[in-house]
Amino acid sequence: MMPALKVDNLAKTFPLKKPLFGRAPPGVRAVRPMSFAVETGETLGVVGESGCGKSTLARMLVGLLDPTAGTIEIEGSKLDTADPAEFGKLIQYVFQDPISSLNPRKTIRQVMEAPLRRLHNMPRADRDARISEIFASVNLREEFLERYPHEFSGGQAQRIGIARALAANPRIIILDEPVSALDVSVQAQVLNLLAALKEEFGLTYLFITHDLAVVEAVSDRIIVLYFGAVVEIGKAENIFANPRHPYTKLLADSAPVVGRPLTAPEQRGTELPDPLNPPPGCAFAGRCPRATDLCRTDVPELIPMGEDQLAACHHPIRG
Repeated sequence: MMPALKVDNLAKTFPLKKPLFGRAPPGVRAVRPMSFAVETGETLGVVGESGCGKSTLARMLVGLLDPTAGTIEIEGSKLDTADPAEFGKLIQYVFQDPISSLNPRKTIRQVMEAPLRRLHNMPRADRDARISEIFASVNLREEFLERYPHEFSGGQAQRIGIARALAANPRIIILDEPVSALDVSVQAQVLNLLAALKEEFGLTYLFITHDLAVVEAVSDRIIVLYFGAVVEIGKAENIFANPRHPYTKLLADSAPVVGRPLTAPEQRGTELPDPLNPPPGCAFAGRCPRATDLCRTDVPELIPMGEDQLAACHHPIRG
């Protein structure tokens, strides 16, 4: 079966301003060449600390950023050759900040009508019926349609953002930190809603977050990013219970657990490498307790580490 989403050697480098004298610097490699696929109906979690390239990856996948290299395919259709309107019917984006992602000068009805009008050319009566259907699915009252974004709580605004994405009738939804700005009780409501919508509409999710407990609970598989590169891929139930890459173990050990004392995990440093002067070899070597001279000279490749698990490490953790 053809995967819902496939990326091949996808990369993004942001150019730097050329100085008055001398040569232009090489730029910042926000996303290093990566390849993966998301199966139809799957939820693929993407985790990593701030600055690892999660949001840059998400924006490339929905066409908000042009990749420097590589290809993106949705159900076999390439992003760089597809009609943008047709592509918008296949993949949509739910933003991290629900309030700022909505136009403050437009009513919620106007926000909801935009994808129906521009992507599907729906007449007014059909738009009204579709909006009513979607609002019922996300448990929002239709009287909200005549209000403006500032009149809603964070949880309500996020439901509206999800409803806007659903209006395009997409196959895939990119969820970029969809619950990080919400209270814990509201997070649970939104996560339960997303699970119900996935079943109702047959959706495929790419769930991007730094919250390990959330991503482990909602994902089928997880990708771990570090310094713009994939360092580990595996099933959600295995990735933190049996990590192969030292960075994945660092993330797992850093997550707070009820009843476990808060202690700093073993590592040599706490900072990401300088993106303007990236180190040779493995980018994690400066923080890794298992690093050797090989790690500082050779970039490790993703290789199989047991059943359905891959890691990019010269000295992986053996379960």
